[in-house]
Amino acid sequence: MEAQKKIRKIKKIIQGQNTSDGAGVKLKRILGSQELNQLDPFLLLDEFKNDNPDDYAAGFPDHPHRGFETITYMMAGAFTHRDSKGNEGHLTAGSVQWMTAGRGIIHSEMPEQKDGLAWGYQLWLNLPKKFKMIEPKYQDLAAENYRLWTRTESGSRYWRASTRA
Repeated sequence: MEAQKKIRKIKKIIQGQNTSDGAGVKLKRILGSQELNQLDPFLLLDEFKNDNPDDYAAGFPDHPHRGFETITYMMAGAFTHRDSKGNEGHLTAGSVQWMTAGRGIIHSEMPEQKDGLAWGYQLWLNLPKKFKMIEPKYQDLAAENYRLWTRTESGSRYWRASTRA
């Protein structure tokens, strides 16, 4: 028996807000604005997408995080991550960086490129109270080391896994 489909109406559309972060990187804040600030565990979602190096070249120099996780997905471009625990990672198109700040970490995310498109997303996830003071961790997930799930056809309920090329 097929589950009943419930049609929901869109109540409100909220546009992302243009802002800057780090050392002046221009980005669009999708979650974490005044209108969308109560979505725990989702604290923030930013999109950075720019082909003007003046808008991203200064990057995100050393800054602290504590009590949450950041997940960064790169669509285009390249950044280098370094942190106070000695981790270093290189984010390129299709790669994912997962950092658990836990009890605290200082890190930087700096562009490796001098021109071209830099495009990615960063999501901040609040850690549950019992995990807020865990040891910080860092993972780099290279595009070729995970599978991408795509719909087999428009509107289909079926998905297909493929390796990233």
